[in-house]
Amino acid sequence: MSVNPTLMQRIRQDVQSMHAYAIQDSAGMLKLDAMENPFSLPPELQQALGERLGRLALNRYPDGRVNDLRAALAHHAGMPAGHDIMLGNGSDELISLLAMACDVPGASILAPVPGFVMYAMSAQLQGLAFHGVPLTADFALDEAAMLAAIAQHRPSVVYLAYPNNPTGNLWDDAVIDKIVQAQGAQGGLVVMDEAYQPFASRSYIDRLAKHEHVLLMRTLSKFGLAGVRLGYMIGPQALIAEIDKVRPPYNISVLNYECALFALEHADVFAQQAATLRAERTRLLQALAALPGVQAFPSEANMILVRVPDAAKAFDGLKAHQVLVKNISKMHPLLANCLRLTVGTPADNDQLLAALKVSL
Repeated sequence: MSVNPTLMQRIRQDVQSMHAYAIQDSAGMLKLDAMENPFSLPPELQQALGERLGRLALNRYPDGRVNDLRAALAHHAGMPAGHDIMLGNGSDELISLLAMACDVPGASILAPVPGFVMYAMSAQLQGLAFHGVPLTADFALDEAAMLAAIAQHRPSVVYLAYPNNPTGNLWDDAVIDKIVQAQGAQGGLVVMDEAYQPFASRSYIDRLAKHEHVLLMRTLSKFGLAGVRLGYMIGPQALIAEIDKVRPPYNISVLNYECALFALEHADVFAQQAATLRAERTRLLQALAALPGVQAFPSEANMILVRVPDAAKAFDGLKAHQVLVKNISKMHPLLANCLRLTVGTPADNDQLLAALKVSL
């Protein structure tokens, strides 16, 4: 059915020109395109969680139990004194709320690119300028370019993904410190996005208390609850209190917070899953390095960036063998002929490697 042109005039022109976030059809495929934890809950925990969720009052709005989750996450993350925590329906909502809260005249958002697409998308949807600063050829932060962009644009928010998506690497801490200092000196915020923290060797949490303008954002998606949609952000109490004012009421459902509380009570199970995935990442990196024509980049996340001779051919070949990965070769010039592979179970990774060998 066609849409009345008059009605279309009610929708912003920049929105009409945008592309919606694309989710690939994964029916019948080995799904290695979205950095999900491949492990499901053990049967005994599935039963316990099901019984617990069945007792919830779904006819009532979420209650103070959500504060129990905030406290549990603060303890789990090691939140420093004088800080507070706010929750979002995934990190995506927190990124959107930050853009909304910081939408003052002349505001802009800055981040290294290639990076997480929602930084730029949230800026555009809120009517803010977005400034992307290219990484170096080996996907390191370009210190001089970042500092120059901060001085020129004076952004309201600088995002630093730690590790980065889609490159999977942790950046140099000395360079990060200089960026944090420069952004603070001109009165802007820095958001350390630690979505992949369960798989990384370092975290910014120990340095958070040193700065009054730095926020730390994490998600339970990579922890193992991608379907639950729960992100959280830690920062100085006064700052979190202001940003929290734009959060919709009841944005975390009773199902969200009870699932998250249950998972934190069994954090050892998820920690063991993460350990298995870190070991598999090492094995996968070694196997990929042995494939002719394949360049696998070091990773501190549950994904691996690879450059192949022909990304489209390799992607189509993998798909023909029922293995779904992410072709990001058109996302940015630095990612020419690159695919992003999620680290799966040992069996998943064996299937991926076998399919890739015949698809190159």
